Amino acid sequence: MLLKGKVAVVTGGTRGIGFEIVRKYLANGARVVLFGSRQETVDKALAKLKEENADWEVEGMHPALTDAAEVEKAILSVKEKFGRIDILVNNAGISQSTPLYDYTPQEFDKVISLNVCALFYTILPTARIMKEQGGGCILNTSSMVSISGQPAGVGYPTSKFAVNGMTLSLARELAKDHIRVNAVAPGVTRTDMVASLPQQVVERISSTIPLGRPGEPEEVASAFLYLASDLASYVTGEVLSVDGACRA
Repeated sequence: MLLKGKVAVVTGGTRGIGFEIVRKYLANGARVVLFGSRQETVDKALAKLKEENADWEVEGMHPALTDAAEVEKAILSVKEKFGRIDILVNNAGISQSTPLYDYTPQEFDKVISLNVCALFYTILPTARIMKEQGGGCILNTSSMVSISGQPAGVGYPTSKFAVNGMTLSLARELAKDHIRVNAVAPGVTRTDMVASLPQQVVERISSTIPLGRPGEPEEVASAFLYLASDLASYVTGEVLSVDGACRA
């Protein structure tokens, strides 16, 4: 029970890596509020979790993460109900691989808005709460492309480079308030998107990974568990790669 008694907010918590983070946190004693994009996906995730363990304390919301006022209202409602927020996981995001010459400013803005601006919108009110209560932990989802870039879709690696910069800078700024800030940079992970690919495509992708296979969402979630727990009490300002040593 590494997170017993902790209260966590997880954005993008209805599927994939985010859902596994929620499960792992619940299994380790946390109370969790997951944020999703729509009420139907939130309800589906909650039903699945409750079916697994009816005693887990989990709730869901669907604020528009690109609306600063709506996000702040949601964060404050979590504080009002549970009295505190110990862990914030910024996992929501979008990726794409549009070639530069086909890019539109609107598409680029959409990626930056959700992958970067939304982090700031969730962190600001949460950090104020954490400062007041004496500390907390903020975790951001980065990506292997924040280290290596990618051959198309420049908005996505640009956004993840920004996530790393925000993580490292806030770790230094918020340390005096006993708030740790870290990021996890997953590599190719067997989410719904990868699982739907033809086997030969998965094999080709796997051949570029030294460990020989894509990661599993629960393996990435384990990194989020470690960084949220007291086992990482002296770890801040880190971007932890979970990518099977694949750097390109």
